[in-house]
Amino acid sequence: MFRAFIFSSVYVSFCAVLMIWQVNILSNIIDVNNVFYIFVFFATICSYNFHWYLTPADYSASERILWGARHKTLQLTLCTFGGIGAVLSFWFLRAHWLPLAGAAILTFLYSAPKLPHPPFIWLRKIAIGKTLFLSFVWTYVTTLLPVFIAGKPVTLALTGFTLHRFFLIYAICILFDYRDLEADKREGIRSLITYLSRPNLKRLYYFSLLFSAVFALTLLPLYHWPVTVFLLAPVLTTALLTRYTMHTRSDLFYYFVLDGMVMLSALLHILLVKSCLLIPYFCTIINNNSNV
Repeated sequence: MFRAFIFSSVYVSFCAVLMIWQVNILSNIIDVNNVFYIFVFFATICSYNFHWYLTPADYSASERILWGARHKTLQLTLCTFGGIGAVLSFWFLRAHWLPLAGAAILTFLYSAPKLPHPPFIWLRKIAIGKTLFLSFVWTYVTTLLPVFIAGKPVTLALTGFTLHRFFLIYAICILFDYRDLEADKREGIRSLITYLSRPNLKRLYYFSLLFSAVFALTLLPLYHWPVTVFLLAPVLTTALLTRYTMHTRSDLFYYFVLDGMVMLSALLHILLVKSCLLIPYFCTIINNNSNV
């Protein structure tokens, strides 16, 4: 049951929703468009199951890919179900069709090289930036889109937060690329890892984590300090897990723990704001931060 929750992409869809919630809180978006949560949840389920449905299981030892090969009907059903949910919720967001359509196109283009048709096969040859591309899409959908839909201005705080989140996601994507190098080679999909030496790849990874930490620290004068602590938590945790991550092949670790790093700061944030499970003082200053 736990594997189904992770491998069906329901888990990562909840991660996306939680990341959007954090942006709404930090951007002081009071009149939250709750339909956008629904749209992103269903769209994520649709796009991820579409991606994994197209992923071949030939010669693969990946637990997730083999699980998908045994549950093709389920993946197709979830893709269809997610697509219907996304279209229905899009109707209530149609006033924002342009930024939403842009996100949909970018999301499709990430999985398009897996389609067995000449125009899409050609995309494999120019997919060297797929990691950068995926990081941008995730950052755009979970960080900038909520602000655009709410009609809020792009502030200095939002810019710093966006860059922090982008570099964190990029670092995590590099770890996934590092693990999937051989599979990408077999599918003819190029990536930055194919061209970088191992030392240079590690430098890129650690610089991404460093930039993420630096941009989190730049937010210290703009938000109360616990927010910065929350933002630094996934950066430091990912750094500490690096050695283990590069030596394990566990899909449950990658798709539960490592994927979970993208929403760890939001999870810590919501535990304080909504549940007040920690010291009331911290809850008070975090709640006050919503009005900053």
